Amino acid sequence: MNVLSKTRRLAFAAVAGVVAIGATIAVAQTPAFFRIGTGGTAGTYYPVGGLIANVISGANGGVPDLVATAVASNGSVANINAIKGGSSESGFSQSDVAYWAHTGTGLFEGKGKVEDLRVIATLYPETIHLVARKDANIKSVADLKGKRVSLDEPGSGTLVDSRIVLGAFGLTEKDVKAEYLKPGPAGDRLRDGALDAYFFVGGYPTGAISELATSSGISLVPITGPEIDKMLAQYQFFAKDTVPANTYKDVPETPTISVNAQWLTSAKQPDDLVYNIVKTLYNEKSRAALEAGHAKGKLVTLQTATNGLGIPLHPGAEKFYKEQGVLK
Repeated sequence: MNVLSKTRRLAFAAVAGVVAIGATIAVAQTPAFFRIGTGGTAGTYYPVGGLIANVISGANGGVPDLVATAVASNGSVANINAIKGGSSESGFSQSDVAYWAHTGTGLFEGKGKVEDLRVIATLYPETIHLVARKDANIKSVADLKGKRVSLDEPGSGTLVDSRIVLGAFGLTEKDVKAEYLKPGPAGDRLRDGALDAYFFVGGYPTGAISELATSSGISLVPITGPEIDKMLAQYQFFAKDTVPANTYKDVPETPTISVNAQWLTSAKQPDDLVYNIVKTLYNEKSRAALEAGHAKGKLVTLQTATNGLGIPLHPGAEKFYKEQGVLK
């Protein structure tokens, strides 16, 4: 073989090697990042979101090449706006807020419909807590008149629901000394005597309220009566609920109401990706991790995944639920 021929063969081999490497790189799966907007770190969304992100991530044996992260946020409205704007792939929301966003009503009146909003799964019931100082003498919602009450932050679903609950008893924000704090700071102010009561919507038991009940003692105010019955008829995304005795230290069984916590995404997310996420969420390994990780994790079940939807399921999720027979 002459030198020129050998040189040509070596050059061809080098080029072929580069092409082969390039092809390998081309077919290598690039990681898919999937953010889950949650809520404040003191609430229930954040720890549950962290558990879900952990079980669906590829590094932990979840969806291959998926990197999921739980992101702290201002809650339902903020998460929906992030999904709409493309700054988050998914997020948690109360079912009432999701309905208002998708239909352009209620809280989203005049802001346009978020028509691409879709449900991945209904997760668990979210209980409306009305937490009061033990010595504040608040026995019902009506007793909030003239009291210092935190209704939660602007942009939270809790603020919307607290206004509805006040309205059921003929009260508005002007009838109370309203503050707009996250549950953590609200609890601190309650402990210090600077606040009489605050609203919180989330799964029980929630860590911040448990700690407050143990350290300072609390009252949980019943949200019940004919006023609430009338409200339930008007707003069908609410349901009657009960916080069992001693869920929080020295607090008796308390009747209240709840909405559903839902995991939302955009219709623009790939069907296969969402299908695989849902399939992974409900496998045996993930279920065990959710049950061990948080009290509400036990309620994240396939049997309740399509309860009280209110808005359409993502097609990827719908396909899985139909395969499993939980959706016809």
